[in-house]
Amino acid sequence: MANAMRVSNYQRPVNLLEIAQQGSLQPRSKEVRSGDFKEMFSRELADDRSVHFSKHASRRLFSRDIELNEGLIEGIANAIDKAEEKGSKDTLILIDDAALIVSIRNRTVVTAFDRDNLRDGVVTSIDSAVIL
Repeated sequence: MANAMRVSNYQRPVNLLEIAQQGSLQPRSKEVRSGDFKEMFSRELADDRSVHFSKHASRRLFSRDIELNEGLIEGIANAIDKAEEKGSKDTLILIDDAALIVSIRNRTVVTAFDRDNLRDGVVTSIDSAVIL
């Protein structure tokens, strides 16, 4: 399960001397193209499709022996996208052997259930469901 979670690209060491020298070595271009910001913004939005896991959800996944591979995480990201398009806030995502409650606003899995725990049959505080 440890290799299934994604880590943000922004978690890397920062070299302040390198940053300071970059500004002094290369003069900035005064010409600004109108599409630059739009393209950069679109790329950033596309890159922010990652799925996050709360501490509680991580513990539940581990204790209930639920493993999520890269393909499932991509499927969860797509399910979050679909629920977001429909205006959902909190959704139930059903996968083969488990169910996940996801906060759509921050793309975070907040808890997880295995098949045995789903037999109780009641899931509250959701406004939609997506079946993978």
